[in-house]
Amino acid sequence: MDAVTEAKRNAGYRAADLVKDGMIVGLGTGSTVFFAMERLGERIASEGIRIFGVPTSNQTAMRAEEYGIPLTTLSLHPVLDIAIDGADQVTPSKQMIKGRGAAHLREKIVADAAKQFVVVIDSAKEVSDLDAAVPIEILPFAYGSVCRKLAALGGEPVMRNGVKKDGPVISDNGNYIFDCAFGKVDDPSGLESAINAIPGVVENGIFAKMTEKTLVIVGKSP
Repeated sequence: MDAVTEAKRNAGYRAADLVKDGMIVGLGTGSTVFFAMERLGERIASEGIRIFGVPTSNQTAMRAEEYGIPLTTLSLHPVLDIAIDGADQVTPSKQMIKGRGAAHLREKIVADAAKQFVVVIDSAKEVSDLDAAVPIEILPFAYGSVCRKLAALGGEPVMRNGVKKDGPVISDNGNYIFDCAFGKVDDPSGLESAINAIPGVVENGIFAKMTEKTLVIVGKSP
């Protein structure tokens, strides 16, 4: 296991060890979160803890089944005890960009529903300022008009295309994903609101308004 993978595993396991018996847990999407799920599966088997998970993607739901994590829904449990997720960039003020896995809509819904939002990363994801392209989920009907308005905000929207398929990446919700470069983001909260105010935008990957309940765990490698 290389140093980066070991750091991700360390962060995921530390987050999983915060989970207590009886909790309802939001389960994010991505490699670092999957280590947390691996550890949760171990704890279910060895300690007998009873938890339910709310997955943020079809991939996460399938992985949870592999690890023996029982699943539930936000309809049955609209308030979660904790949500564990990864991030693409995180600042010292705990503002972040997420969405490399195209699951940021459900991830933001789950994070918002949680009492505590635990973000697991390796040190490469720590930045002084957000400057990555912002993933944006857009209704297919509206992508033309949305892209024009994103450009008016100073962005450069590019449709995300599939790697092992022709055509655009389609989210679990049936929408297009665009990656929009803005350069250095001086006002993450303001840009998050401005993007979401465009009719046709479903959600974007700036997470700037949950800092008070966010705990960032940076993984360590040997």
